[in-house]
Amino acid sequence: MKHVLTSLFLALSMPALGAAADIAAIPESGAIEFEVYRGNSSFGTHILRFQQDGDILRVVSDVDLRVRIGPLTVFRYEHDSVETYLNGELTRLEAETLKDGERLIVDLQRDGDVFTGRGTDGEGNSLSLVHPISLVPSSHWQGYSPDQQIILNTETGEEMPVTVLDMGRQTLEIGGQEIEAQHVRVEGSLTLDLWYGPDGEWLRCQFSARGQDITYVRRNL
Repeated sequence: MKHVLTSLFLALSMPALGAAADIAAIPESGAIEFEVYRGNSSFGTHILRFQQDGDILRVVSDVDLRVRIGPLTVFRYEHDSVETYLNGELTRLEAETLKDGERLIVDLQRDGDVFTGRGTDGEGNSLSLVHPISLVPSSHWQGYSPDQQIILNTETGEEMPVTVLDMGRQTLEIGGQEIEAQHVRVEGSLTLDLWYGPDGEWLRCQFSARGQDITYVRRNL
C-alpha cells in the first residue's frame, strides 16, 4: 500500500507526460549487443533488439549471466523484458527475472495518466502498483538526465530513487574506432557508469557487484 500511495501522489503532482522513446538512440542495425565480463572473464551477454511495426516500437531485452565452476553453475541471472511504445510513448512493460533463485514478474500497462499492474519485490512477493507515466525504465538504452530522481525498476516494477551525474565526455575505443562518448553515473541500488555516443546510442557500462567488477563491451556498432 505504501508503494501505491507514493505513486498516486507523484501521479497527481506531475504533468501527464509519458516516458518517450529516444528514437535517435536506436542503432541502424536494430540491435545492441554486449559481451559481459566479470573481471577479465566472460560472464554472459546483454542483448537489446528494436522491433518497429508502424507506430509501435518494441524493445526486447535479453540478459543471461552465469558463473560456472567446472560443470556446476554457481551463479545465474536471467532477465527478459519487452517495452512497448506507441507513437514514441511507453504503453507497456513486461519482464521476467531470475535473480538469487527468485523469479520476479512485472506486467505494467498505461491506463490514462498512470501505469497500473503487478510487480514483485526482492523477496518474491507480488505487488499491486500504480506509477506516473513519466517514469523512465531502468533498461539503460535511452540514457538518463541529471534531473531524473526516480526511475522504473524493470526487475521489480517498483520506483527506484536515483542520483544522475553528468561525468563529462570521454573518448572510447570500440571495435577499433574512437568514439566521443558522454559519461553518465547513476547512483541507486548500484552505482552504474554508462557511456553514450553522439546520437545517444548506449556504448558501454561498468559497475561493481558483490565485490566483482562488471564491464559491458559492445560487440557491434
